[in-house]
Amino acid sequence: MKISVVIPAWNEAETIADAVASARAIGDEVIVVDAGSPDGTAERATSAGARVVASEKGRGHQLRAGAERASGDVLLFLHADVRLEGDARSAIARALEHPAAVAGNFFLRFEGATFAAWLFTVANDVRRRLLRIYYGDSAIFVRASTYVALGGFRAMPLFEDYDFVRRLERLGPTAYVRDVVAVASARRFEHAPLRTLLLWSLLQVLFSIGVSPARLARLYVDARPKPRAPRRGR
Repeated sequence: MKISVVIPAWNEAETIADAVASARAIGDEVIVVDAGSPDGTAERATSAGARVVASEKGRGHQLRAGAERASGDVLLFLHADVRLEGDARSAIARALEHPAAVAGNFFLRFEGATFAAWLFTVANDVRRRLLRIYYGDSAIFVRASTYVALGGFRAMPLFEDYDFVRRLERLGPTAYVRDVVAVASARRFEHAPLRTLLLWSLLQVLFSIGVSPARLARLYVDARPKPRAPRRGR
């Protein structure tokens, strides 16, 4: 089994070398898809041992571009700020042992001892177990043949991962690997975490009933919680 790891990146110069090192422990091939980062991400990824592919900006575009150039039997899509703790390669091999098994993802844990980290860790676990809903930050892996048959990721401004997962899950149950953990930062959720979770849930429902990703992306920008500016002293 040959695993190709695809990492979409934008301005990840500070962390991309660690991301590539982590991915090389899992995959036979590491592809970093850079969207023209001005901070030297591409150069650092190359120095770390990755194959760098250029793409237009947008995670859907980047994931698709990386997959098109991958040569592995299995594709693992890994966000640049996510690390897999545990023997991910063996876990993927076990999950895909049966010929009927086509894909899976990992338990997602958000770092930190904060309410936001706990809330989003629990919410993602419940959604995955009960509704078979999961996103790209949980490190989706899929047989290359299945990826091609489904048409791959679509270039859309929001929910490119959920769109792919919905098509994937129609094929049947996928593997939920819990003994290897995808660890991500909860920093982007720390301000108004409950409101952020409710907003994402609403956007997901709207997407499911046919509202366009472009319209949802605009709605998200307008409605997402924003940190309050510090008060000026008198």
